Amino acid sequence: MSGSRKAIWAVVGAVVVVSTIAGVGGMAMSLYANHRQDAQVQEAATASAAPKSDLSRFAVGPLAALAVPPQAEPAPEYAFRDRTGTAVRFSAFQGKVVVVNLWASWCAPCKAEMPTLQALAKAYAANEDLVVLPINVDATPEGALQARRFLEDHAPLPFYRDEKFQLPFLFPGKGVMPQTLILDRQGKVSATLAGDADWASPQARALIDAILAEGAPARAAPSA
Repeated sequence: MSGSRKAIWAVVGAVVVVSTIAGVGGMAMSLYANHRQDAQVQEAATASAAPKSDLSRFAVGPLAALAVPPQAEPAPEYAFRDRTGTAVRFSAFQGKVVVVNLWASWCAPCKAEMPTLQALAKAYAANEDLVVLPINVDATPEGALQARRFLEDHAPLPFYRDEKFQLPFLFPGKGVMPQTLILDRQGKVSATLAGDADWASPQARALIDAILAEGAPARAAPSA
């Protein structure tokens, strides 16, 4: 075979090899794309099948800044302290709806909204399924003492403390003060609000009632 013919056949062979490789690569890319598309469809179907909260309808008026997560997640198992210094975690309140308010004595908006939390606690005093839980985050003994005295004028609000000032950064507000979080009966964060709000308002009462109604234990019918 002449040199020219060998060169021609070499070129033809290279083209065939390249075409084959390209075909295999194209097939692999096609299979990957199809697999990726199927995975995305499955993820979308799973997301659409997940139950969605309608609590965002309460984000009006004094609760306009209310945020509702797309999926409620458990509150962190972070230990804070009660009045006696005993460690407490959010799981201790499971089965109840908890209005957690993170505040500090140096935070003017925190102190300004405290009377509305006091009014909320008084309005639901007969309902053992609701807990209004202010947690002070003053990092000094002096600040904690001021906070304790301040809450004594806002009974029946209890005194709890996060002396490490960590809780505000474990929730969506990421350090914003004040910050309020509402935990459902399973201890999951149902709604959050960064900044102060009127928790004695009709909108706040409607929000609390809606969360209380979720998973409420069945009441026995009165006997005849």
